[in-house]
Amino acid sequence: MLFAVLARKAYARNLQYRGSHLLHNAVSAVFGFIYASIWTGLGSDSSLGEYGAKGIVGYIAFNQAILWITQFTTNGLGLEQSVRTGQIAVDLMRPVHLFYQAMSREWGQVYYQFLYKFIPIYALYYFIFSLQLPHHASVYGWTAIALVLAAYISICTNYLIGVAALWTTESRWFYWVNYSFSTLLSGFFIPLEWLPGWLRTISFYTPYPYLLYYPTRIYMQLEQGTVMLGALLWGIGFTCVCLAVTQGVRRKLEVQGG
Repeated sequence: MLFAVLARKAYARNLQYRGSHLLHNAVSAVFGFIYASIWTGLGSDSSLGEYGAKGIVGYIAFNQAILWITQFTTNGLGLEQSVRTGQIAVDLMRPVHLFYQAMSREWGQVYYQFLYKFIPIYALYYFIFSLQLPHHASVYGWTAIALVLAAYISICTNYLIGVAALWTTESRWFYWVNYSFSTLLSGFFIPLEWLPGWLRTISFYTPYPYLLYYPTRIYMQLEQGTVMLGALLWGIGFTCVCLAVTQGVRRKLEVQGG
Protein backbone atom coordinates (compact mmCIF):
# COMPACT_ATOMS: atom_id res chain seq x y z
CA MET A 1 0.00 0.00 0.00
CA LEU A 2 1.55 3.26 -1.17
CA PHE A 3 0.28 5.28 1.80
CA ALA A 4 2.07 2.98 4.24
CA VAL A 5 5.27 2.97 2.18
CA LEU A 6 5.50 6.76 1.95
CA ALA A 7 4.56 7.26 5.60
CA ARG A 8 7.09 4.64 6.71
CA LYS A 9 9.86 6.29 4.69
CA ALA A 10 9.13 9.69 6.24
CA TYR A 11 9.10 8.11 9.69
CA ALA A 12 12.41 6.34 9.03
CA ARG A 13 13.99 9.57 7.76
CA ASN A 14 13.08 11.35 10.99
CA LEU A 15 14.54 8.53 13.06
CA GLN A 16 17.98 9.54 11.83
CA TYR A 17 17.67 12.84 13.70
CA ARG A 18 16.38 11.65 17.06
CA GLY A 19 19.38 13.13 18.87
CA SER A 20 18.93 16.63 17.48
CA HIS A 21 15.18 16.43 18.05
CA LEU A 22 15.83 16.04 21.76
CA LEU A 23 16.83 19.70 21.70
CA HIS A 24 13.45 20.57 20.20
CA ASN A 25 11.76 18.68 23.01
CA ALA A 26 13.80 20.46 25.65
CA VAL A 27 13.07 23.91 24.23
CA SER A 28 9.36 23.14 23.81
CA ALA A 29 9.15 21.82 27.37
CA VAL A 30 10.83 24.98 28.70
CA PHE A 31 8.40 27.23 26.83
CA GLY A 32 5.47 25.25 28.20
CA PHE A 33 6.88 25.50 31.70
CA ILE A 34 7.19 29.29 31.32
CA TYR A 35 3.60 29.62 30.07
CA ALA A 36 2.31 27.43 32.89
CA SER A 37 4.27 29.46 35.44
CA ILE A 38 2.73 32.68 34.12
CA TRP A 39 -0.78 31.28 34.49
CA THR A 40 0.03 29.87 37.91
CA GLY A 41 0.98 33.38 39.00
CA LEU A 42 -2.18 34.86 37.51
CA GLY A 43 -4.28 32.13 39.12
CA SER A 44 -3.14 33.17 42.58
CA ASP A 45 -5.24 36.34 42.27
CA SER A 46 -8.23 35.08 40.23
CA SER A 47 -10.35 31.97 39.78
CA LEU A 48 -9.56 31.56 36.04
CA GLY A 49 -13.13 30.56 35.27
CA GLU A 50 -14.08 26.92 34.78
CA TYR A 51 -10.44 25.91 34.50
CA GLY A 52 -9.12 27.00 37.87
CA ALA A 53 -5.42 27.41 38.62
CA LYS A 54 -4.77 23.68 38.29
CA GLY A 55 -6.91 23.26 35.19
CA ILE A 56 -5.26 26.06 33.23
CA VAL A 57 -1.87 24.45 33.82
CA GLY A 58 -3.27 21.22 32.37
CA TYR A 59 -4.67 23.20 29.44
CA ILE A 60 -1.30 24.78 28.70
CA ALA A 61 0.58 21.49 29.14
CA PHE A 62 -1.63 19.54 26.71
CA ASN A 63 -1.67 22.45 24.25
CA GLN A 64 2.10 22.66 24.23
CA ALA A 65 2.47 18.92 23.69
CA ILE A 66 -0.02 18.57 20.82
CA LEU A 67 1.53 21.47 18.93
CA TRP A 68 3.87 18.89 17.43
CA ILE A 69 0.93 16.96 16.01
CA THR A 70 -1.48 19.66 14.96
CA GLN A 71 0.60 22.72 14.08
CA PHE A 72 4.26 21.91 13.59
CA THR A 73 3.77 20.20 10.26
CA THR A 74 6.29 20.57 7.44
CA ASN A 75 6.27 24.02 5.87
CA GLY A 76 4.21 23.65 2.70
CA LEU A 77 4.74 19.87 2.94
CA GLY A 78 8.06 20.49 1.19
CA LEU A 79 6.37 21.45 -2.09
CA GLU A 80 7.97 24.90 -2.28
CA GLN A 81 11.40 23.26 -2.29
CA SER A 82 10.19 20.80 -4.93
CA VAL A 83 9.24 23.71 -7.17
CA ARG A 84 12.66 25.30 -6.71
CA THR A 85 14.57 22.11 -7.53
CA GLY A 86 12.27 20.94 -10.31
CA GLN A 87 11.30 17.79 -8.41
CA ILE A 88 7.66 18.90 -8.69
CA ALA A 89 7.69 17.96 -12.39
CA VAL A 90 8.65 14.38 -11.54
CA ASP A 91 6.05 14.22 -8.75
CA LEU A 92 3.31 15.35 -11.14
CA MET A 93 4.29 12.73 -13.71
CA ARG A 94 3.90 9.90 -11.25
CA PRO A 95 0.66 7.89 -11.50
CA VAL A 96 -0.26 8.99 -7.99
CA HIS A 97 -2.13 12.15 -7.04
CA LEU A 98 0.22 14.87 -5.78
CA PHE A 99 -1.96 15.53 -2.74
CA TYR A 100 -1.95 11.85 -1.83
CA GLN A 101 1.86 11.70 -2.09
CA ALA A 102 2.43 14.76 0.07
CA MET A 103 -0.21 13.80 2.61
CA SER A 104 1.10 10.25 2.99
CA ARG A 105 4.64 11.45 3.65
CA GLU A 106 3.41 13.95 6.21
CA TRP A 107 1.44 11.34 8.14
CA GLY A 108 4.74 9.53 8.70
CA GLN A 109 6.13 12.75 10.14
CA VAL A 110 3.07 13.23 12.35
CA TYR A 111 3.37 9.69 13.69
CA TYR A 112 7.04 10.24 14.48
CA GLN A 113 6.28 13.47 16.32
CA PHE A 114 3.53 11.77 18.28
CA LEU A 115 5.92 9.09 19.53
CA TYR A 116 9.08 11.11 20.05
CA LYS A 117 7.78 14.58 20.87
CA PHE A 118 4.19 14.58 22.12
CA ILE A 119 4.55 11.60 24.47
CA PRO A 120 7.89 12.59 26.08
CA ILE A 121 6.86 16.23 26.53
CA TYR A 122 3.47 15.43 28.03
CA ALA A 123 4.95 12.71 30.25
CA LEU A 124 7.42 15.27 31.59
CA TYR A 125 4.61 17.73 32.32
CA TYR A 126 2.57 14.97 33.93
CA PHE A 127 5.23 14.43 36.59
CA ILE A 128 6.29 18.07 36.99
CA PHE A 129 2.78 19.49 37.36
CA SER A 130 1.08 16.37 38.83
CA LEU A 131 -1.52 16.45 36.08
CA GLN A 132 -4.80 14.55 36.25
CA LEU A 133 -5.52 11.95 33.57
CA PRO A 134 -9.03 11.23 32.26
CA HIS A 135 -10.66 8.18 33.85
CA HIS A 136 -12.96 7.27 30.95
CA ALA A 137 -11.73 5.37 27.91
CA SER A 138 -14.17 7.26 25.68
CA VAL A 139 -12.30 10.50 26.43
CA TYR A 140 -9.09 9.03 25.01
CA GLY A 141 -11.00 7.81 21.95
CA TRP A 142 -12.55 11.20 21.23
CA THR A 143 -9.24 12.93 21.88
CA ALA A 144 -7.51 10.64 19.38
CA ILE A 145 -10.18 11.40 16.78
CA ALA A 146 -9.84 15.11 17.48
CA LEU A 147 -6.05 14.99 17.05
CA VAL A 148 -6.28 13.02 13.79
CA LEU A 149 -8.77 15.53 12.36
CA ALA A 150 -6.66 18.45 13.60
CA ALA A 151 -3.53 16.98 12.00
CA TYR A 152 -5.40 16.43 8.73
CA ILE A 153 -6.64 20.04 8.65
CA SER A 154 -3.07 21.21 9.24
CA ILE A 155 -1.78 18.95 6.47
CA CYS A 156 -4.36 20.30 4.02
CA THR A 157 -3.55 23.88 4.97
CA ASN A 158 0.15 23.33 4.42
CA TYR A 159 -0.51 21.56 1.14
CA LEU A 160 -2.32 24.65 -0.14
CA ILE A 161 0.57 26.80 1.09
CA GLY A 162 3.01 24.54 -0.72
CA VAL A 163 1.23 24.46 -4.09
CA ALA A 164 0.93 28.26 -3.97
CA ALA A 165 4.63 28.22 -4.94
CA LEU A 166 3.49 27.30 -8.45
CA TRP A 167 2.04 30.79 -8.76
CA THR A 168 4.15 32.88 -6.39
CA THR A 169 7.49 30.98 -6.35
CA GLU A 170 8.01 32.09 -2.75
CA SER A 171 5.17 30.75 -0.58
CA ARG A 172 6.96 30.62 2.74
CA TRP A 173 5.36 33.84 3.92
CA PHE A 174 1.95 32.13 3.64
CA TYR A 175 3.19 29.64 6.22
CA TRP A 176 4.07 32.37 8.70
CA VAL A 177 0.80 34.22 8.12
CA ASN A 178 -1.06 30.98 8.76
CA TYR A 179 1.07 30.30 11.85
CA SER A 180 0.33 33.78 13.22
CA PHE A 181 -3.42 33.40 12.78
CA SER A 182 -3.26 29.91 14.23
CA THR A 183 -1.40 31.09 17.32
CA LEU A 184 -4.02 33.77 17.91
CA LEU A 185 -7.22 31.93 16.98
CA SER A 186 -6.53 28.31 17.97
CA GLY A 187 -6.69 28.85 21.72
CA PHE A 188 -2.94 28.51 22.17
CA PHE A 189 -1.88 30.05 25.49
CA ILE A 190 -5.27 31.76 26.00
CA PRO A 191 -8.60 29.88 25.92
CA LEU A 192 -10.85 31.35 23.23
CA GLU A 193 -13.61 32.31 25.64
CA TRP A 194 -11.24 34.87 27.18
CA LEU A 195 -10.62 36.68 23.89
CA PRO A 196 -12.49 39.93 23.10
CA GLY A 197 -16.00 39.16 21.87
CA TRP A 198 -15.44 40.19 18.26
CA LEU A 199 -12.20 38.20 18.00
CA ARG A 200 -13.78 35.15 19.64
CA THR A 201 -16.61 35.26 17.10
CA ILE A 202 -14.15 35.41 14.22
CA SER A 203 -12.17 32.47 15.60
CA PHE A 204 -15.22 30.22 15.71
CA TYR A 205 -15.77 30.79 11.98
CA THR A 206 -12.29 29.47 11.19
CA PRO A 207 -10.77 25.98 11.39
CA TYR A 208 -8.18 27.09 13.95
CA PRO A 209 -10.07 26.19 17.14
CA TYR A 210 -10.14 22.56 15.97
CA LEU A 211 -6.34 22.45 16.03
CA LEU A 212 -5.78 23.07 19.74
CA TYR A 213 -8.76 24.47 21.62
CA TYR A 214 -11.32 21.73 21.08
CA PRO A 215 -8.93 18.75 21.31
CA THR A 216 -7.63 20.10 24.61
CA ARG A 217 -11.08 20.75 26.04
CA ILE A 218 -12.21 17.26 24.98
CA TYR A 219 -9.21 15.78 26.77
CA MET A 220 -10.00 17.86 29.86
CA GLN A 221 -13.63 16.65 29.70
CA LEU A 222 -14.91 20.19 29.27
CA GLU A 223 -16.37 19.49 25.82
CA GLN A 224 -18.26 16.68 24.15
CA GLY A 225 -16.44 14.80 21.41
CA THR A 226 -19.27 15.48 18.98
CA VAL A 227 -18.03 19.06 18.69
CA MET A 228 -15.44 17.67 16.27
CA LEU A 229 -18.16 17.29 13.66
CA GLY A 230 -17.13 20.79 12.67
CA ALA A 231 -13.57 19.57 12.14
CA LEU A 232 -14.88 16.77 9.93
CA LEU A 233 -16.74 19.29 7.78
CA TRP A 234 -13.65 21.48 7.53
CA GLY A 235 -11.61 18.41 6.57
CA ILE A 236 -14.05 17.51 3.78
CA GLY A 237 -14.03 21.09 2.53
CA PHE A 238 -10.24 21.29 2.56
CA THR A 239 -9.99 17.96 0.72
CA CYS A 240 -12.20 19.25 -2.08
CA VAL A 241 -10.17 22.45 -2.33
CA CYS A 242 -6.86 20.55 -2.36
CA LEU A 243 -8.07 18.24 -5.15
CA ALA A 244 -9.40 21.16 -7.19
CA VAL A 245 -6.19 23.18 -6.77
CA THR A 246 -4.10 20.20 -7.84
CA GLN A 247 -5.97 20.15 -11.14
CA GLY A 248 -4.90 23.75 -11.61
CA VAL A 249 -1.34 22.83 -10.74
CA ARG A 250 -1.27 20.23 -13.51
CA ARG A 251 -2.21 22.95 -16.03
CA LYS A 252 0.30 25.48 -14.69
CA LEU A 253 3.77 24.16 -13.98
CA GLU A 254 6.62 26.63 -13.77
CA VAL A 255 9.82 24.99 -12.54
CA GLN A 256 12.45 27.12 -10.83
CA GLY A 257 15.87 25.59 -11.23
CA GLY A 258 15.92 21.96 -12.29
